[in-house]
Amino acid sequence: MNDNSAGVVEFVTVEKTYDGDTNVVQGLSLTIQRGEFLTLLGPSGSGKTTTLMMLAGFEEPTSGEIFLHGNSLRHVPPYRRNMGIVFQNYALFPHKTVGENVAYPLKQRRLGKSEMAERTLRVLKMVELEHLAERRPAQLSGGQQQRVALARALVFEPELVLMDEPLGALDKNLREQMQIEIKHLHEQLGMTVVYVTHDQREALTMSDRVAVFNDGVVQQIDDPRTIYEYPENSFVANFIGENNNLEGRVTRQLDADCEVTLTTGERVMARAVNVAGEGAATSLSIRPERLHLNINGKDLANRLHGEVTEIIYGGDHSMIRIERSGGGELMAKAVTAEAERIELGDKLEIGWETAHCRALDPL
Repeated sequence: MNDNSAGVVEFVTVEKTYDGDTNVVQGLSLTIQRGEFLTLLGPSGSGKTTTLMMLAGFEEPTSGEIFLHGNSLRHVPPYRRNMGIVFQNYALFPHKTVGENVAYPLKQRRLGKSEMAERTLRVLKMVELEHLAERRPAQLSGGQQQRVALARALVFEPELVLMDEPLGALDKNLREQMQIEIKHLHEQLGMTVVYVTHDQREALTMSDRVAVFNDGVVQQIDDPRTIYEYPENSFVANFIGENNNLEGRVTRQLDADCEVTLTTGERVMARAVNVAGEGAATSLSIRPERLHLNINGKDLANRLHGEVTEIIYGGDHSMIRIERSGGGELMAKAVTAEAERIELGDKLEIGWETAHCRALDPL
């Protein structure tokens, strides 16, 4: 293969099965570019961790090839792949100090003592733990242990860093803080990061690109905004963020748009993103923040009516649950100033722009 214009990593029609019957990864072809932060996102059992483990060398593909800088990784053991790896459980040596844990990869590479000490101190300063170098892991908080694991993965200056649910054991506030810190380190060092998570917000916050997995297949790979605003199928639309689904059939197709007759009889317009043609069943996807209530939606092409059945306060915004007049419900997201004017039992008109409604494959 030896194509220097290709990405750092190339997966070429990679498949993995454990039982010879079911593929946990199916026909994966994926390029990882130098310096990018790529997140593999999906529910449990979707194939994302298996993909990371094959790249790390802890699992072998059943078929297909993985290339690093154009060279096949088949039969290359993990320790020769020169990749930094951070696991959810940290995998620190309990009997070694923080400094010894971080220095371990350098010791394995037989670096001199002075260079080992210099690199270890430098990376501990990077994660703000140099003052704890003599402590043992049991004396650290969860966030500090995660920083040690990160420092150990970075100390030998790998070009590729793999992270498998590294923040899963942390509480919400610390998790969010570490998300930003890891992203800043990525930008500062210019390393290539492959990150596995099932947390959609984490993926949107940290990534240059997100690969959404389901049933061993990448459903969509794109930058976070595109993944959220322009999902290509119903799985992606419903797995990423909050979403409203309206079921119906395509009754007219007009270039990029289509008319859809809902199961309740109303007719609305949507972007024809993933539909099989006129007469085909479809599921419409609309984000809650794209719904306009009452006067805000009066000039929009798509309008439905309903009654407020629940208001869920969320600080700077509220979620408004609306029972549609024809049956079914919608969730609208309203800023606090607007939500304060709405009460339970209010009759509302709900409108949205055609551009923000996507006709996708039926659920």
